[in-house]
Amino acid sequence: MSLLARHIPAFGTSALADWAAEPPWALTSAADAIVRRLLTRLGEAFSVADGIAVHHSARVEPGAVLKGPLVVGPRCVIGHGATLRGGAWLEEACTIGPGSELKASFLFAGTALAHLNFVGESVIGRGVNLEAGAVVANHRNEWPGATVAFRHDGATIETGCAKFGALVGDGTRLGANAVVAPGAILAPGTVVPRLGLIDQGVAPDLR
Repeated sequence: MSLLARHIPAFGTSALADWAAEPPWALTSAADAIVRRLLTRLGEAFSVADGIAVHHSARVEPGAVLKGPLVVGPRCVIGHGATLRGGAWLEEACTIGPGSELKASFLFAGTALAHLNFVGESVIGRGVNLEAGAVVANHRNEWPGATVAFRHDGATIETGCAKFGALVGDGTRLGANAVVAPGAILAPGTVVPRLGLIDQGVAPDLR
C-alpha cells in the first residue's frame, strides 16, 4: 500500500486517485500541473475564471487572495486575508482561516487551518486541524542548496526536492504555534502539542 493510501485511506477514491501510487513529494512538486488537470474535470457546480474554480456552496471572504491554479471544493470557507497559491486543491468543507497561507498543497475533506497558519508543499488528510500559528514548513534554509531528506520507518528518504513539507495523516491535530519541519510523515491521529516541534529531517552530511 502506498504512503498516501496508508495515511489518507480515501485517497484512492478521491479526485487525486490517478496519483495514488506516487510519493507525496511528487504531487507537491507537480502541484501546478496537477491542479490544472483537475480543473478540466469539474462540473457545473463550480465557477471557473483565470484558473480558479470555486464551488457554488463555498464562501470566500473579502480580502482573500486566490491565485490559480486553484480548486476550492464544496462548503469550503476562505477567510479574510488568507492566501492560496502555487497550485492548491481543497476537497470539501475545508477552512483556510484569516491570515493563513496555503501553497502547492492538497487538503482533504474537513481540514482546517484555523488562522495565521502556513502550509507549503504538503498533502493533508481528512479532518486535520491546525490551531492558530501552527506551521508546516517547506524549505530548509539552514542547509543552503540541500534537497529535503528525512527519516521514516527507520530509513532515510531523499525526496530530491528543494521544497517539501509533510504528508499529514487523517485526524492529526497540531497545537497553537507548533512547527512541522520540512520533510515529515505524520501518522493518522498524531497530536502535536502547543509549541511542539516535529523534525524528521536529515542533514546533508549525514545522508
